[in-house]
Amino acid sequence: MTISGAPDPEDARDRAAAGAHDGTAVSVADAPRPLPRGSALLARLDVAADRFGRLERALTRPHVRRRLEVGAPVAILAIAALLRLTALGHPHILVFDETYYAKDAWSTWQLGYEGEWAEGSDERFEAGDAGGLTEVADYVVHPPLGKWIIGMFMGAFGVVDPVLWRLPTALAGIVIVGLTYAISRGLTRSIAFGTLAGLWLAIDGFAIVMSRTALLDTILAMFVLAGAGALLLDRRGSPTRTVRAIAARRRRFGAAMWSRPWIVVAGVLLGAACATKWSGAAFIAAFGLWTVIMDALDRRRAGFRHPWIGTLLTQAPTSFVLLVLPAIVVYVASYAGWFDGGWGSQAVLEDPALRWTGMLAWVPLGLQALWRYHAQQLGFHVGLTSEHAYESPAYQWLWLGRPTAFEMGTGSEGTWWITALPNLVVWYAAVVALAYLIYRLGRHLDRRAGFVVVGVLAGYAPWLAFPDRTIFFFYAIVFLPFLVIGLAIALQALVGPRSRRADDVPTALELDLARSMGEADCWTAEREALQRRAAGWVAISAIVLLSVVALAWYAPVAYGIELPAAEVRFRYWPPTWP
Repeated sequence: MTISGAPDPEDARDRAAAGAHDGTAVSVADAPRPLPRGSALLARLDVAADRFGRLERALTRPHVRRRLEVGAPVAILAIAALLRLTALGHPHILVFDETYYAKDAWSTWQLGYEGEWAEGSDERFEAGDAGGLTEVADYVVHPPLGKWIIGMFMGAFGVVDPVLWRLPTALAGIVIVGLTYAISRGLTRSIAFGTLAGLWLAIDGFAIVMSRTALLDTILAMFVLAGAGALLLDRRGSPTRTVRAIAARRRRFGAAMWSRPWIVVAGVLLGAACATKWSGAAFIAAFGLWTVIMDALDRRRAGFRHPWIGTLLTQAPTSFVLLVLPAIVVYVASYAGWFDGGWGSQAVLEDPALRWTGMLAWVPLGLQALWRYHAQQLGFHVGLTSEHAYESPAYQWLWLGRPTAFEMGTGSEGTWWITALPNLVVWYAAVVALAYLIYRLGRHLDRRAGFVVVGVLAGYAPWLAFPDRTIFFFYAIVFLPFLVIGLAIALQALVGPRSRRADDVPTALELDLARSMGEADCWTAEREALQRRAAGWVAISAIVLLSVVALAWYAPVAYGIELPAAEVRFRYWPPTWP
């Protein structure tokens, strides 16, 4: 209360703040005191939160959202294509294991199987001459589908340029980026976080190098990620199917569901992964188990009696047939050319002593030969212990103990390397995010976290079982997309959800007015959530900026750009490498 006729101290402060335009003198004591440093920082944060809120509301308008739905994936795919297709023919040599897979791919398209090559065939092949190929079958240790894919453009245009044997894996790398965006977009239900996942994979040096080299692992990763995505599409309608099964049957213990086409699609895709490399089998087992667990959880939620036992006895065998049978068909079909002359394909036909007897005598001789061939391949894979300069046991992968150097060379201006080195910012952030998702899975049974953890473990854990085998870090490309998706999910949890009332979040001024009238309680939580989202996106922006800087810095060792030796050494990772 102020006394009538006495000057109002609030008015004096107002006039002081306004500059005392009415000519009244204002003492220093009447001038406003500067805000404490902490209060000034909070004021700046309030301003930043207000700006973020306006931006957030603008981006969620229907017409803007529709444009982002199309524009975001197109932009991500364009970036991925640019980084993978630029100068794809460099270097004009067989890089690393291209000496096996590029030549085997050509042989597969010419003979239907992998043939032996004469001495000096590498140099001739690099020059566009494939005359070193013979019709003598060669012993190889990987299934043929990946080589059929690598050779598709050579089969049409010849071996005149390295672009022709690298283009299929480059296209597979672009597809992986698109799948990463789509899966992350579906799991997070956010264009923004789907875009982050796609962008980080698009600019990852490891993914770029693998896409620009004709190896099997990029094709394996494409089929694995596509198969996992198909199982997510199956999950999209699973709760509804479960409820309908309850309504259709009085005895709810059973109710196996056969009409699940996306599991069949997943079986085809994961079978193609196995037909590229045997490590795809781990994903069939891991995601098959994941599907069974998700079905049991759906049944428990829907009120089934004994949901776990019922799932194991009814739905699990059904899902096994739907998933594994198509995978087996695709895998065996990939050997169609091998049956007509591949290494070991005629052994059982020529030697009756090798044929099965008794209850297995009915098995076709070609399949018996294929089984025998696989037993020999298994012995090779388990017993591979030869030393290599860039071998890296699986326990070193998470901290990047030994990235794989694919190739190096020297020139007039220095040296160049091509190294399968991930984007360090993204990789280490994703490893931390993986630990957080494991925690969320154990504490909250987070199904999204479970999907990511299953994908990473399926690609990583099997290699831990063979510590003495010759293993390379580049095998990790198969679970890199899952790591990036996990990073997007973890960051979304950090930022927090955008509530349905987010469009009505008050500004800082409006909140102050509401507080003065005792009406701020209903808005305080919304305001705090907005501030949290703003701070979270500041952190995400910093990660994006640093990841782009890392891409630019390490680009020379992804593209084989010649630099002085001292400058190349600054790009070694770890610093003690090589």
